[in-house]
Amino acid sequence: MSRSEENVRLTVGDAELTVDPVHGCRIGSLRIGGAEVLRQGERYGCFPMVPWCGRTGNGEFRNGDELHRLPLNSPPHAIHGTGRDTSWQPAFTAADLEEGRAAFYYDLAEPWPYRGRVTQTFELTGDALTLGLAVETSRDSFPAQAGWHPWFHRTLDGVDVELSFDAAWQEERGADHLPTGRRIDPLPGPWDDCFGMPDGVDVKLTWPERLELTVKSRSEWVVVYDEQDEAVCVEPQSGPPNGLNTAPRLVTPIDPLEITTTWSWARPGAGPRP
Repeated sequence: MSRSEENVRLTVGDAELTVDPVHGCRIGSLRIGGAEVLRQGERYGCFPMVPWCGRTGNGEFRNGDELHRLPLNSPPHAIHGTGRDTSWQPAFTAADLEEGRAAFYYDLAEPWPYRGRVTQTFELTGDALTLGLAVETSRDSFPAQAGWHPWFHRTLDGVDVELSFDAAWQEERGADHLPTGRRIDPLPGPWDDCFGMPDGVDVKLTWPERLELTVKSRSEWVVVYDEQDEAVCVEPQSGPPNGLNTAPRLVTPIDPLEITTTWSWARPGAGPRP
């Protein structure tokens, strides 16, 4: 483990995780057996989507009778929340780092209209990474979402990734890139689409003879995006895109929103860890 002025690094076995709390508490790097699995750059790595995921239609949502408007950072919609643009504060000890754990938080503020706190946790082992997000309110109840947007390298050592998953349905996507509300049988890619997995998210990324990495979550929602040459994204989240409007999940003083995801991996031929 180590810590610089901005980044926090966890190392367990041959896995090394770098978190950048100043720039959205994103994972800047995940190296497994020396291989970087995430696309590099200030927009990439893996960032938290909170307090909403994907696109919120026209940047508007209601909480009861109250209409709220969010900045249109992907016109005509508001996309991926505000957490990725925020500096987060540390909430861990040196002992936590030694054991492969770290936690960070930030307090919700404008342009989000409600007060509360978001906490993100990281737990690294030699063959898995578990991430957690919790959204709490300090007073008023409000709808929220949480999830992650990892940018996995499409190619490792010249080998292209293979995606495999078994979804119960796909959210039909309209011309405005929002779900229409109709569930359809999953279609072949390329995708920028939301899928439903009632038994929990379970998506495998395989770079043959290089690495197998599985993304799981107890949540039933995942967005898969593979329209880019450099990367593919597997995004477990607590609700569908535009969910603040179509599937609101209220955060109350006694019921925070909590979600976790675990990425586990195996390297062919690596043998057991010492």
